[in-house]
Amino acid sequence: MRRTALLVSAALLTGLLPFAAAGPASGADEPAPVPVDSFEGEIPFASPPAEGIFTWGSDTDDPPALELAARDDAPQGDKVLAGTYEISGYGGFTHDFAFAEPAHDWSASKGIRFWWDGRGNGKKVNFELKDGGANGEASELWTTSFTDDFTGWKQLEIPFTDFTYRTDYQPVGGIDQVLGLTEMWGYALTLPVGVKDRFAMDGVELYGKADQALRANVVTDAAVYPVKEGRPAAVKVTVATTGSAPIEEPVTVAYETAGGTGESGKDYAPVKGELTFPAGTASGTSRTVTVATLRDRADENAETVPLKLTVTGAKAPAENPQIVIDAHGLPYLDAKLPVKKRVADLVSRLSPAEKAGQMTQAERGALTAPGDIAAYDLGSLLSGGGSTPTPNTPEAWAKMIDGFQLRAQATRFQIPLIYGVDAVHGHNNLTGATILPHNIGIGASRDPRVAYDAGKVTAAEVRATGIPWDFAPCLCVARDERWGRTYESFGEDPALVESMETVIQGLQGAADGKDLKRDDKVLATAKHFVGDGGTEFGSSTTGSYTIDQGVTKVTRQELEAVHLAPYQDAVDRGIGTFMPSYSSLDILGDSEGPVKMHANAAMINGVLKDRMGFDGFVISDWQAIDQIPGDYASDVRTSVNAGLDMIMVPYAYKDFHATLLDEVRAGRVSEKRIDDAVSRILTQKFRLGLFEKPYADTSGASKIGSAEHRAVARRAAAESQVLLKNAGGVLPLKKSQKVYVAGSNADDIGNQSGGWTVTWQGSSGDITDGTTVLEGIRKAGGSSVTYSKDASAPTGGHDVGVVVVGETPYAEGIGDVGNGHDLALSAADRAAVDTVCGAMKCAVLVVSGRPQLVGDQLGDIDALVASWLPGTEGDGVADVLYGKRAFTGQLPVTWPKSEAQLPINVGDASYDPQFPYGWGLTTLTKVPSGGKATLKALAVAAALAERAGSEEAGRAIVGKARLLVQQKVGQGITPAVAKPFADADHLLLTGRYARAVEKLTAAYTAA
Repeated sequence: MRRTALLVSAALLTGLLPFAAAGPASGADEPAPVPVDSFEGEIPFASPPAEGIFTWGSDTDDPPALELAARDDAPQGDKVLAGTYEISGYGGFTHDFAFAEPAHDWSASKGIRFWWDGRGNGKKVNFELKDGGANGEASELWTTSFTDDFTGWKQLEIPFTDFTYRTDYQPVGGIDQVLGLTEMWGYALTLPVGVKDRFAMDGVELYGKADQALRANVVTDAAVYPVKEGRPAAVKVTVATTGSAPIEEPVTVAYETAGGTGESGKDYAPVKGELTFPAGTASGTSRTVTVATLRDRADENAETVPLKLTVTGAKAPAENPQIVIDAHGLPYLDAKLPVKKRVADLVSRLSPAEKAGQMTQAERGALTAPGDIAAYDLGSLLSGGGSTPTPNTPEAWAKMIDGFQLRAQATRFQIPLIYGVDAVHGHNNLTGATILPHNIGIGASRDPRVAYDAGKVTAAEVRATGIPWDFAPCLCVARDERWGRTYESFGEDPALVESMETVIQGLQGAADGKDLKRDDKVLATAKHFVGDGGTEFGSSTTGSYTIDQGVTKVTRQELEAVHLAPYQDAVDRGIGTFMPSYSSLDILGDSEGPVKMHANAAMINGVLKDRMGFDGFVISDWQAIDQIPGDYASDVRTSVNAGLDMIMVPYAYKDFHATLLDEVRAGRVSEKRIDDAVSRILTQKFRLGLFEKPYADTSGASKIGSAEHRAVARRAAAESQVLLKNAGGVLPLKKSQKVYVAGSNADDIGNQSGGWTVTWQGSSGDITDGTTVLEGIRKAGGSSVTYSKDASAPTGGHDVGVVVVGETPYAEGIGDVGNGHDLALSAADRAAVDTVCGAMKCAVLVVSGRPQLVGDQLGDIDALVASWLPGTEGDGVADVLYGKRAFTGQLPVTWPKSEAQLPINVGDASYDPQFPYGWGLTTLTKVPSGGKATLKALAVAAALAERAGSEEAGRAIVGKARLLVQQKVGQGITPAVAKPFADADHLLLTGRYARAVEKLTAAYTAA
């Protein structure tokens, strides 16, 4: 799922007030302008928290290019800020003031102005101020826009009174919704979308003298006030001023109940009056208007009572508040009725527009206005990767989502939103959450309990922030390590993937859905249906991707055996939602050619819903219907008719809603199909208990990132470590040894956590709480540990080296090999390995989302460990390095010798890897002796275990045989050894223990 941090979205700001385009004011008492940026080099290009200018965008292509360009026509000085842009989602730039210094005070000025080099393209440019809060990335956002409908330089002036408060993206705590101007942290510009162009600006400065009379404004404490019939609603009205000074002139607020769907005198007692705030009233003073609702004893849907506010002497609220008399007495509200009856009752009451709304999912940061939730009857919102509240805390998440749920209460039937997030290895968007190993590491553990516990911890932390829906787990079968999503897979063998689907019960609880109402469970999503792990290298048509979102070419038999198999298990486990893949499916021999999975009715309706019996709902991937051939109307009807029930249209929710209604009216999408989709969605909302408890239950928030949860992640990290080589018994380390640690990934929690961590792509550095591998080693090894990232420190006097190398974070097709990535270690990592391993005995840990090519250095490496992406608990890695736990992990994917071998997988006719699928040495365990005689005895025992259906005994018996074989093979892995060895692990996972020992015996004989 393509996700990204939403700092500013161009789609958010349509219809905002344009600001005046004029020359500087020239009154006699006009103060001198206050310079902000002259762009002569005084302000650097930087990143938060450093002061400076930085860019941002919806993906790697969208941030504009910036430079300080010398221009003969520069309005001020010699240089201007200039750049180029071609933005598909959103992008722009920001100047943040230094976080470590006091905020700036702009309250004495009238507004802000700057020179803009007009291009005459008729596009809106959004301008934003950062007011109050902790710093430039945790401040209130105030916004307006101007239209670039002129050419050449023009000085544009924006009075501060033109800025409106952004309700969609705000920090939580200490927010007063007042443009105070006394604590300013900078500004930002969002550039136009859909054009390729240049821009230039110069001379940002404050101008004019603040006019107290224009700085007062009136706000209410909420926009929606749900109340039970017969109870009063209390609306708090507050007067506040820019700069927080007392008001200089009286402010009056006339109020009156008028309009809405409630009937005056029957549903509520009308009110009309006036509030007065005299001159000198302190900023922040409040008055309350009370509206009484009446009992009419009728069963009915929710009714709205707008409170019209007419303000004199100050700026009125952005919208009039609404009292909502809750729906009551209707069958769908009766929690004692079966879910099926509740769903049927509610669907029968919905209008076509309301049904279309339930099928629409928008990105929370792309809402044009919060009122759109009710206006379009939206069924769902999501946070894309990195789309977080500010600050990024559990409390802020819960408050943000509760605010969205409050808006949904203003609809006729008060259908709660279902809020979704990609929590793919813990609640990974939340800073401070427990970050578990990515799926490839969980698969390496070969332990279904680890997968279950990972799901359990993830669900508890996600639900405690008010989120009931997780876009996980990925049940893809990764068949080519060049794929940038390899680490999202449990492995290359469908049998391994199926064995790890205990994660579903960890997330959801019981298969019948009875646990979904709990405060520690979430609705899970099986993705990406079907074949996303089998796409052919070079088949992608998405940007610069090489394999992600490409074409999977398989026979029908291969499709069933490899890619479809894990999904039947997910259905049997009661998973609540499915997500199709971006990729296309080309079933060889059916003459249809590649079909986009989002348009594949045969697979979604025919196989998933009809044959497999899936009764949950299908959610599209991020903007994925846009990739279906044809115009937008065709995309909508094709995807819905193919079986998609809810469409993720992060920015295009209005267009989708309108288009779907048009398609239904025209008969191209049947009402029966719509009713089926909405019924499926509502069923899960009822099962989650959202109608009874739409707001966040934060009782479990104290466990987020807790020692208890981190202990689970620590164990998972330890069990995910795969010992590939251990010449001379270098591992485990001893506390008495002097250890030299080096490598790019030794002390980087961002690198060891990988993509989908805090942001979509993840990032290097200290991005969240946890323990790096180095910190874990230091705790385990004490004062005898020396660290030198680049191995430049003297190596003498050490007993053993540990070099931690590998990849930096990426996600999805951004990480495809050939898209700026390969499977080779960096030059710096290779140099560190050469230096350390040339000076002492050494262990090399590869922290990565997929195998790395180390064959040419393998002879110099004494111990090699596949560490995968262990998450935030580096202590778990140290646990196996120092022998607190045994190495027990096994390869979930084949480790290749070269990129030319790819794809290479267990079961291939030709199979000559560096290390075979299932390989994994152990420590702290005595390896059986006796050679073939022991293997023969184990074969007999395996047959008995198989007949008895004893999985525990079967796994133990095959495990002993595997260790015996590995000891003999050592590093002498030939094709004759590798193929039966890998086949044995697949047979073990499918319960054929006797055949597994038979294959291991063949590998032993070939060694």
